[in-house]
Amino acid sequence: MTEVRDPGLQPERTRLAWRRTTLSCTVVAVLAVKVAVHDDITAAGLTGLALSALVWVAFLAVAHRRIRALDAARPHPLSYRGALLAAVCTIALAVCGAAMIW
Repeated sequence: MTEVRDPGLQPERTRLAWRRTTLSCTVVAVLAVKVAVHDDITAAGLTGLALSALVWVAFLAVAHRRIRALDAARPHPLSYRGALLAAVCTIALAVCGAAMIW
């Protein structure tokens, strides 16, 4: 007899959590653009903006890959590499945002 897995709403909650986190990262990236072009456009501001955009795109790639993986009947757990990359992107985006404010 084969086991029938009933995942309930757990994959959907996880998918929504990834989307909320992606939205939060997008807000930080948009605020970075606002701060970078608010007064004067400087080399430091453009560098911070470029780094923020790069980190944002990397996080979007990780989140999109994870959201797609959750569509499977038996989703695989998040890999160590994916979790580490998501954490590093989140921390790097926070550091870029804080550096641009000061």
